[in-house]
Amino acid sequence: MAMSATVSAGVSSGAMAWAERGACRNVDPDSLFVPGAAQHRAKRVCAACPVRVDCLAEALDNRLEFGIWGGMTERERRSLLRRRPDVVSWRPLLDAMTVRSAATAR
Repeated sequence: MAMSATVSAGVSSGAMAWAERGACRNVDPDSLFVPGAAQHRAKRVCAACPVRVDCLAEALDNRLEFGIWGGMTERERRSLLRRRPDVVSWRPLLDAMTVRSAATAR
């Protein structure tokens, strides 16, 4: 998520130092806040992002409703939140999933 977009979305930029390393740091923030099928095109920015997990955890922990965050659309995040209402902090779970995924890929 582009730094300027995160601030305009109401998220403190101080708590999001990771965003300066995001693949979207030089992308027009408006391109990440698009409707419908355009969201799937916007998600491509996140594909190889080094801070994708940080971004997604931020969006899920703070219930950010709009835009592409961590490679997920608004609808995808809402669905995930409904399926896992028990999760208080998403970062540890996402880290564990990343480790598992990397181990499986070997």
